[in-house]
Amino acid sequence: MLNDKKVLYSGMQATGNLTLGNYLGALKNWVNLNEEYECFWGVMDMHSITVRQEPAEFRKRARNLLILYIAAGLDPVKNCLYFQSHVSAHAELSWILGCFTYMGELNRMTQFKDKAAKHSDNINAGLYTYPVLMAADILLYQADYVPVGKDQKQHLEITRDIAERINGIYGDVFTIPEPYFGKAGAKIMSLQDPSKKMSKSDENINGSIYLTDDPDTIVRKCKRAVTDSDSQVRYSEDKPGISNLLDIYTACSGKTIPEAEKEFEGKGYGEFKLAVAEEVIRVLKPMQEEFERLSRDKAYIDGIIKENDAKAAYFANKTLRKVRRKIGFTDIK
Repeated sequence: MLNDKKVLYSGMQATGNLTLGNYLGALKNWVNLNEEYECFWGVMDMHSITVRQEPAEFRKRARNLLILYIAAGLDPVKNCLYFQSHVSAHAELSWILGCFTYMGELNRMTQFKDKAAKHSDNINAGLYTYPVLMAADILLYQADYVPVGKDQKQHLEITRDIAERINGIYGDVFTIPEPYFGKAGAKIMSLQDPSKKMSKSDENINGSIYLTDDPDTIVRKCKRAVTDSDSQVRYSEDKPGISNLLDIYTACSGKTIPEAEKEFEGKGYGEFKLAVAEEVIRVLKPMQEEFERLSRDKAYIDGIIKENDAKAAYFANKTLRKVRRKIGFTDIK
């Protein structure tokens, strides 16, 4: 425990551009967690290279992700916002944990199968051992809690299994992390295929609203959103497109679904879509302005990166020294 607070750990991959779904579903709800927890938020650039990246663009996206963390309201003094690749303990602990992870456990990971299907020309070992690195991320900081969505549930389970296995052999080494179920974020679906989550890796750019999209782009994407042949703005399973737009509208405006349905009663889809776009623009504008301001202040961001990387490395190396000693590695004098 740090400062008598429980530790909470999470992060986002430095691939693609963050979407409105990332913000409303996760990032927005991270902002005030530091009041109750010691929070570590990683820019997960080591995970990102399981898919081929163009170096200059990758470097820019990783830095932009950290800046978006701050622009969205994560205080870089009260939270630890750092680059995964800047803390070498992640890679070292991942190797150690890999020696305590069974092939059968990795074979059962459904995300590997899904990603392998999407990237059949690049089924690499990193894609396969990805859950071990994720376990290292969490266990390095002795995390008590990890916010998990449906996609990460298996990863937390294998992390717990590895930690319990090592604790069973060597005693008290790792804190066993628990899933964090806080305030549920809005689940935002693709504007072009409302059966799928809005994703930063969606090949159809019209399916996602990115946090850095300008107002004209947001209006255009909302106007093109898939709906149905009906004309009633109503939340229903048989109206996934309209229901998704209602989720976006209410998450941005703070209104309830019944209030939104009543507001657009008798109004057409065109008027409704424009209202959705206006609410999204209103919510994103302050964040975008702060992102632009921070992006211009290179010295400030460089300082934040240096300070937070050092903080992350301090706690990570503290755990790593303990693990090295427990498993019998020769001490470094």
